[in-house]
Amino acid sequence: IADRQEGIGVCGWILVSLSFFLVLITFPISIWACIKVVREYERAVVFRLGRILSKKAKGPGMILVLPCTDTFIKVDLRTVTCKIPPQEILTRDAVTAHVDGVVNYRIHSAVSAVANVTDVHSATLLLAQTTLRNVLGTQSLAQLLAGREEIARSIQATLDSATEQWGVKVARVEIKDIRIPMAMQRAMAAEAEAAQEKKAKVVAAEGERNASKALQKASMVLAESPAGLPLRYLQTLTAVAAQNNSTIVFPLPINMFGSLGQKRTGG
Repeated sequence: IADRQEGIGVCGWILVSLSFFLVLITFPISIWACIKVVREYERAVVFRLGRILSKKAKGPGMILVLPCTDTFIKVDLRTVTCKIPPQEILTRDAVTAHVDGVVNYRIHSAVSAVANVTDVHSATLLLAQTTLRNVLGTQSLAQLLAGREEIARSIQATLDSATEQWGVKVARVEIKDIRIPMAMQRAMAAEAEAAQEKKAKVVAAEGERNASKALQKASMVLAESPAGLPLRYLQTLTAVAAQNNSTIVFPLPINMFGSLGQKRTGG
């Protein structure tokens, strides 16, 4: 808004005086048409002969409006939540995606919102759509999926700087949903499955290596003590019999009887 200091002129003052005189001669009936109530969350921008009165908004409370020379526009200062329709985005790695989001903003300067833009809500929504496409077009699909918060903050900063002259403060931007083609979803699922299988095979191979080292150490211990292997064999049979209540038939090595016979003969 241009900071012009000139007044309404002589003709303007004459019209304003006539308007006051009309209010006085029709009082108290005219007072009901002159007094307007502005709510706590609203501000009224009053125009007198086409100029913004006092260069600032009025309210909250009661304001006086002359019936012939004054007009006013109420502006809601509450936070507005608008949904960004799904936008078709071509990412940096040439992948098509449909992205939608949510923008929260509020008007902090009622005069700028009225005087600097035709429809502040429509302009903010259209600018949010354009900014969303421009920012996401510089990101790859992996960055888009992994860095939603950083991208949302970048969009918010861009919107906030662009809408400052409209008297709009962008409070928050959220990327709501990202939809990619079904073929790309299947390809990403196959890639993720392959990565999981790779990890599983690596873990299994690591387990086999550790098991082989443990078996090697166990075989060295059993080789030092010949009687250890039959004892281990009997211990395994005991464990199997404890888990499954059944009759187990197992072969008994003949050399065990031979060793026992030798011990009795020697005794």
